[in-house]
Amino acid sequence: MRFRLFAPAHATIGLELDGADPLPMHAADGWHELHVEQARAGTRYRFVLPDGLRVPDPASRFQPEDVHGPSEVVDPAAHAWHDAGWTGRRWEEAVIYELHIGAFTPEGSFRAAIGRLDHLVALGVTAIEIMPVAAFPGARNWGYDGVQIFAPDASHGRPEDLKALVEAAHARGLIVLLDVVYNHFGPEGNYLHPIARDTFFTERHHTPWGAALNFDGPESRPVRDFFIHNALYWIEEFHLDGLRLDAVHAILDDGPRDVLTELAERVRAAAPGRHIHLVLENEGNEASRLPRDSEGRPRLYTAQWNDDVHHVLHVAATGESAGYYGEYLGDTRKLARALAEGFAFQGEHMPYRGHARGEPSAHLPPTAFVAFIQNHDQIGNRAFGERITSLAPEDAVRAIAATYLLLPQVPMLFMGEEWGAMQPFPFFCDVGPELADAVREGRRAEFARFPEFRDPAARARIPDPLAGSTFASAKLRWEDASRPPHAAWLDWYRRILALRHAEIVPRLGAIRSGGAWEIIGESAVALRWGALHLAANLSAVPVAGFPQAGGRIIWQEGEPGETGAFGPWSVRWSIEEERP
Repeated sequence: MRFRLFAPAHATIGLELDGADPLPMHAADGWHELHVEQARAGTRYRFVLPDGLRVPDPASRFQPEDVHGPSEVVDPAAHAWHDAGWTGRRWEEAVIYELHIGAFTPEGSFRAAIGRLDHLVALGVTAIEIMPVAAFPGARNWGYDGVQIFAPDASHGRPEDLKALVEAAHARGLIVLLDVVYNHFGPEGNYLHPIARDTFFTERHHTPWGAALNFDGPESRPVRDFFIHNALYWIEEFHLDGLRLDAVHAILDDGPRDVLTELAERVRAAAPGRHIHLVLENEGNEASRLPRDSEGRPRLYTAQWNDDVHHVLHVAATGESAGYYGEYLGDTRKLARALAEGFAFQGEHMPYRGHARGEPSAHLPPTAFVAFIQNHDQIGNRAFGERITSLAPEDAVRAIAATYLLLPQVPMLFMGEEWGAMQPFPFFCDVGPELADAVREGRRAEFARFPEFRDPAARARIPDPLAGSTFASAKLRWEDASRPPHAAWLDWYRRILALRHAEIVPRLGAIRSGGAWEIIGESAVALRWGALHLAANLSAVPVAGFPQAGGRIIWQEGEPGETGAFGPWSVRWSIEEERP
């Protein structure tokens, strides 16, 4: 077995196997390498730096004793796959379900999640998007504090358990996407600092987490390869169907060929014949990262999470104006533009950000955008982690849900949304005592600028992110799904998703660009994408002046009158039939 470590700043590195005395490794060109006969699957190992510090492998496949413990050798070929016939599904068919492994089931494991896949299939979901699973410190975490990005966290199970989940999903026709974090490492357990700090990190760029990763410096090639090979690892070794890249606006690269472009090209070249989907979270609204070829196929990235759609629908339903919501409240043009063209901000100045944001997006197909009314960020970044059903009237929630679920953009539900789950999804983590107070106070300080939290006593009521009870409060209560009023919500979601698959999905391939839109009144719009028509009054007051239904009505909410007068929270979807 061959062990390698990139540690160019160190002249010597030792290899510790199962706690025995370190073996000297051979150094060349910044790499330290050793072939050994006695290692096998299950062997636990660490690298020993010149000062005696014992560190896990930054590319470890498994950390059975958490991020500070030894790494475990894993045989990547040990799992016997049975999904050879699976090549994935077309993106147009995607109905995404975002879930957190730890909170999705009472057990919080990869294996336990398998038992809920049939529920998702019956719901009408065709893709699951798993929040990050890279090894993090402690027993619970949202996943964005990962430090060993090749190792599924031991709190969720072993690597073979994740492979079993992927295989079970494929057997049911489900796409599997994984959220990955390539913009920073978590604050605890990142041993790349003592191993290769001057190579992996750079002071030329800074992110909210400190010095940026070195993607464009003179010694950046090993850094770029580390993350590109991680993307390939999940696609090849775990048979995943795609990745969602977290906050790529914080991946800073001024080189001639930025790492995001290279990563997408490498991943697509490595998986010919498979439907691979690469999704971005990108505050910059860069439409240029979503180009299509002459056949309408993605050349680089498949789609971007469309925060603008979330924001316009959220403020319509709740009336909230704090923070960035103030940029959207009462702006019907942004509502229409986000629904019809993808981005609400397409290069205009955004006062909240203090600079211009976005690029023109109307030329892109609607499937280049992922629409949602809830996700882990938009729920969990609230002080108490409330869901939309706790913030808005039921008729308002139904109206915005009917809008996004039938939109030509790709819809994404957050776990439990389908039955109107009432439990929150607050921020939670489990760092060591050195960071605990800073994390706890930092979380509360985030909200000090909001009027309702200026009083220290108000901030003290914000859930402690390190408390086990905070994590426990986020776990889904599956027994609620069969009880009133949740059972009615679940039935509603099943029916509208069945309609999406029957009426919307077959038409998506022909919709190659954004739709046309018209403002009818405040929060009231009419939109069309060829034969597909939407008329929506997303307000609490009646609005007149809507056009007649464009052909066959396929779904209605509220009171969309035939004469063009729509009651509060009324939505009408219709299809203009082709004339013989």
